[in-house]
Amino acid sequence: MQESLKPSNQATPMLFPIEPAQFWAQVRLIIREEVKKLEAQIPAPAPPLLETPGLTHKPLLKIAEVCQLFQVTKPTIYDWIKHGKLKPFKVRSRVFFLSQDVQQLIQTG
Repeated sequence: MQESLKPSNQATPMLFPIEPAQFWAQVRLIIREEVKKLEAQIPAPAPPLLETPGLTHKPLLKIAEVCQLFQVTKPTIYDWIKHGKLKPFKVRSRVFFLSQDVQQLIQTG
């Protein structure tokens, strides 16, 4: 009777007929196959609406881009706006400049 109360040193029996490493490798393989099937069913995403095919230049420039182009600071750009060298265009809270205006300023200056 005392023999049955002693803890046994044997490992817990496995419920799967394969090794755990093999089991997890098969699970990963099945998941990869299912993901590939789902990806094949999903249509390719449409190109972003912001990109225009064939557009070779940007029609609008941000103030940081103009600063970088002329290698000046933002206060200098604001001073140019004040003196009429550049005309800003506001879109919501952002300030943009027409690339044509910037090119014209480059050519004159």
